[in-house]
Amino acid sequence: MNNTQDALPGSGQHLSVRMFHGLQPYEATWRAMQTFTDERDDAVQDELWVLQHEPVFTQGQAGKAEHLIAPGEIPVVNVDRGGQVTYHGPGQLVIYAMLDLDRMKIGAKQLVSLIEMALIKTLKFYDIDATTRKDAPGVYVNEDKIASLGLRIRKGKSFHGLSLNIDMDLEPFNRINPCGFKDLKMTQVSRFEPSVGFERVAGILVNNLQTVFGYDDIIMSYEEPI
Repeated sequence: MNNTQDALPGSGQHLSVRMFHGLQPYEATWRAMQTFTDERDDAVQDELWVLQHEPVFTQGQAGKAEHLIAPGEIPVVNVDRGGQVTYHGPGQLVIYAMLDLDRMKIGAKQLVSLIEMALIKTLKFYDIDATTRKDAPGVYVNEDKIASLGLRIRKGKSFHGLSLNIDMDLEPFNRINPCGFKDLKMTQVSRFEPSVGFERVAGILVNNLQTVFGYDDIIMSYEEPI
């Protein structure tokens, strides 16, 4: 990919960013993503939905029951994204990426690579050295996972997205094999930056996503719970 701004996939386009207040119910948000993706046409600008979820385990299309060890009182939702089981909850930043890949002329591999790049740039701001792994999407710090990706592409449009652990209770990850990996340890930004602010991290990551994709600008809105 050429490094000039004009060559970036989002060049010439606007990015709509919707910031949701409070904790969002998972299933209602998922259904809203599906509806948005199914009903959009070529004129609809790409969107990021920025939010936190109520506690929930989500199991991807390829998910195996053996990786769900002891969910307890936390609900389990089978969803239409790729990947295995993961956990969402308060203190974790979730960004759903409703992007028109056909319009940007990119595929799934480049989509994942650009999202991982934005995550690494964001963590670098906090002097956290993060990296990727060849065998699994996501971002890692010293072999511990700090950010996960789970995406679905339908008719050239993406939905679902990423989650970044900021300042949350990591205990529920002990009830699963995160992303299908036994003994995978999870970490979070607050272990490296105890005074981290959730909204600040969200803003930095959104700006880095704009930069790596090359969107001309961001149109921000603040939304009530779905």
